[in-house]
Amino acid sequence: MFNKVILMGNLTKDPELRYSAQGTPIGTFRLAVNSRVKQGGEYKDETLFIDVVVFGKQAELAGQYLSKGRPVLVEGRLRERSWETDGQKRSKMEVLAQSVRFLGGGGSKQEEGAAHAPADEFGPPPDEAGDVEPF
Repeated sequence: MFNKVILMGNLTKDPELRYSAQGTPIGTFRLAVNSRVKQGGEYKDETLFIDVVVFGKQAELAGQYLSKGRPVLVEGRLRERSWETDGQKRSKMEVLAQSVRFLGGGGSKQEEGAAHAPADEFGPPPDEAGDVEPF
């Protein structure tokens, strides 16, 4: 089996950072990914909004350096998360990031340090990633 996703987009709001019961940093953010598709004789812009979860040092760096509008390149894998709210079963697809690269331009939070932050030298998410509750 092969499950790999590579996305480039802009953050739709500032990342959220929290910590698991074991003290592992968990960051979440949403990417807006644009593409252009041809429908009939016309091109149409299409935007996907994709939730991303990042762990450890990368989560802390994302919380420190990323902000709404900032472009990033994310490599990771897809997972479906399921939960129940008020008797209703819910689920969603999200990306578990293995690498987050901060790209230039956009956003404003600590602009200078963001392009140089070492975001992809940390390993994959911890095993506890399956127990994370949705925000």
